[in-house]
Amino acid sequence: MNPDATPRRTVLLAGAGSVAALTTGCGSDGDNGGTTASPTPPGTTAAETPAPATPATTSAPATEPPPPPPPGDALAETSEIPVGGGTIFKEEKVVVTQPTAGEFKAFSAICTHQGCTVGKVENGTIDCPCHGSKFRIADGSVAAGPATRPLPAEEITVSGDSITLA
Repeated sequence: MNPDATPRRTVLLAGAGSVAALTTGCGSDGDNGGTTASPTPPGTTAAETPAPATPATTSAPATEPPPPPPPGDALAETSEIPVGGGTIFKEEKVVVTQPTAGEFKAFSAICTHQGCTVGKVENGTIDCPCHGSKFRIADGSVAAGPATRPLPAEEITVSGDSITLA
């Protein structure tokens, strides 16, 4: 054996003693379930020791539920949508049409061919400027390709003279 080498058994026993010391230091003191007790100030008993201050919590008084959110901003007045035509709302990506007087429809303004925004509504169709697709104002179906799928319908609400996205 090398004189500088520590026997393996000595290292193992020393390590076991360290683990035991650490375990003892981390254990509970017996009767408090492993929790740490607060020190009792001199001259008082545990029963006389004031409880530690807890942060104050504020709770709002009971009130009625909040009102429903306001309806969406109006897209347009019904008079702004021409009969037999429609209007494109680029920011909202929606087209609102009026195929017959008093009948309002809404469709996505994104062409189903390659995702361009449609450019105009005329002669009973919603027209895409990119590749020439045309969609019918009554139901969004394809009137002329290259698109093969209709424009998806969008939900709108007509209330009085106001049209809003639902």
